[in-house]
Amino acid sequence: MLDAIKAADVPEPDGTVVDRAVVRLAGDSGDGIQVVGGQFTLATALAGNDLATFPDFPAEIRAPVGTTFGVSAYQIQFGSDRVMTAGDAVDVLVAMNPAALKVNLPEVRRGGLVVVDADSFAEKGLAKAGYAANPLSDGSLDGYRVVAVDMSSQTARAVADTGVSHKEALRCKNLWALGLVCWLYGRDREPTRAWIRAKFAKTPAIAAANLAALDAGHAYGETVELHEDLRGVSVPPARLPAGDYRTVTGTEALAWGLMFGAQLAGLGMTFCSYPITPASQLLHTLARQKRFGVVTFQAEDEIAAACAAIGASFAGSLGVTSSSGPGIALKTEAIGLAVATELPLVVVNAQRGGPSTGLPTKTEQSDLYQAVFGRNADSPLPVLAARSPGDCFDVAVEAVRIATTFMTPVLLLTDGYLANASEPWRLPDLETYAPFPVRFETEAEGFRPFRRDPGTLARVWARPGTPGLEHRIGGIERDYDTGDISYDPANHQRMTDARAGKIEGIADHIAPQSVDQGEATGRLAVVGWGSTYGPISRAVAELRREGAAVSHIHLRHIWPLPANLAGLLEGFEQVLVPEMNNGQLVTLLRARYLVPARGLNKVTGRPFKVSELAAAFRAALEDTP
Repeated sequence: MLDAIKAADVPEPDGTVVDRAVVRLAGDSGDGIQVVGGQFTLATALAGNDLATFPDFPAEIRAPVGTTFGVSAYQIQFGSDRVMTAGDAVDVLVAMNPAALKVNLPEVRRGGLVVVDADSFAEKGLAKAGYAANPLSDGSLDGYRVVAVDMSSQTARAVADTGVSHKEALRCKNLWALGLVCWLYGRDREPTRAWIRAKFAKTPAIAAANLAALDAGHAYGETVELHEDLRGVSVPPARLPAGDYRTVTGTEALAWGLMFGAQLAGLGMTFCSYPITPASQLLHTLARQKRFGVVTFQAEDEIAAACAAIGASFAGSLGVTSSSGPGIALKTEAIGLAVATELPLVVVNAQRGGPSTGLPTKTEQSDLYQAVFGRNADSPLPVLAARSPGDCFDVAVEAVRIATTFMTPVLLLTDGYLANASEPWRLPDLETYAPFPVRFETEAEGFRPFRRDPGTLARVWARPGTPGLEHRIGGIERDYDTGDISYDPANHQRMTDARAGKIEGIADHIAPQSVDQGEATGRLAVVGWGSTYGPISRAVAELRREGAAVSHIHLRHIWPLPANLAGLLEGFEQVLVPEMNNGQLVTLLRARYLVPARGLNKVTGRPFKVSELAAAFRAALEDTP
């Protein structure tokens, strides 16, 4: 998805027009659903639409074929105006088997189009999915427009002359389905053709089969256009600000932001991690960036990964480590070591459903308590949260700035949705980012390893091997003046206060909290953080068009909170905090500011829908005297 488009150069559409559409592709985890979803996203981006995606993976690595446990899905909303969510209700569902239909049908709006592979609805497939009767004939789909296609047979016939086996032929079914959806929305197939040729360059028969399947699916749409339920649809290009765009996932943007932040600091980067869903892709992405001075290390466990990153920072590199909630729990003692030694470290937490293993492939925001408070003793550190895939870039840069400026570990929160979702991202002008170069200590005379900058309270950074700057470092408390080991009670109080004061002082070095939509005072403030941004923004915009006095405040800096936030919240009669947890930010705001904030909580492993938020906001306004 590296292709850039000029938003000002997209052509005008023709034909039947809708403002936006929501498409969901679903099948077994081995059906290549994520692959064709990504290819349709690329074609849609190149067509000039704004978009947002929602890859929905099963937790099982390979569940029994045809069962509901193994269903993989990919949802995309695209449109001619600003798109901020993957969509509340699906317009078109393509289901490769009965299990995919059963799992995903509740997401389809009444009257929506359902395309199924009729070949898979035999008795065995129905039994695996838990159907007592065939839904194609028992009337249970009467509220939908159903197109049952012998997709497997069509694919086998289309690739018959390519020389592939029957098993290999059926693997091309996902490309047949993609061809049909490309026809339905007028998407160009050439980007997918180019990808197929490159992907299967060493296996020309497989390449030919996939190309044939893609074209056959498209041709099917053309030849059955008279079918009343299968008509082509045109979605006009979005009028985004002119510039170079590319589709980007949160993981990609985060990786690039970390690399660019290290460059702005004048440092190399050492990324140390251990594989865990959904954080593993960050390691995979950065492992390909050696040309940018990135060193990656896959450790034997989470503890080793965190400690290796701390060692890299001690040596003068930017140490970065990543995980999800369970792995962050294992890293906790090491993060405390980074707090004690006051070394820069960026810790990325791609949150997922919990506790324990929980819902490893589903999204959640339940690690805010862990990020702010989840260490032994008084060991504060800054916490940041990204709000969208593209925003991961800027938040990563900010995390590096804070870590290196204040000599502290920083926790950066994303989640499973942000890590895997994609959106068009306008390439930033890198010249507009102010450098924040690191200054290493070099003077041996009067050297004290914990001498602090009076403006930031950051201690000096002395690289090992610098003559005259030898010093002890470790987890035992240090003397405030000399840096030597100290058990003195008054010194421990002084060091604890200094570490806390340094983190609290960061609030004076970040931008004041702004109001994303609406006025700075009013009846209702909706306060969000992280990936709730898209649905909250859409819901607030909907209510404001109705004339409601509602405003949206979205936090990037979770700890310390922005210095002006207390005064901002006091200007509203009500404060409502939507979160994908049981009420963590709302507790923090109530404890910190004594405001009567209320929570709106969801822990289903799925993002908020715009409709459910809008309904909750209306109900809150009705409660206001």
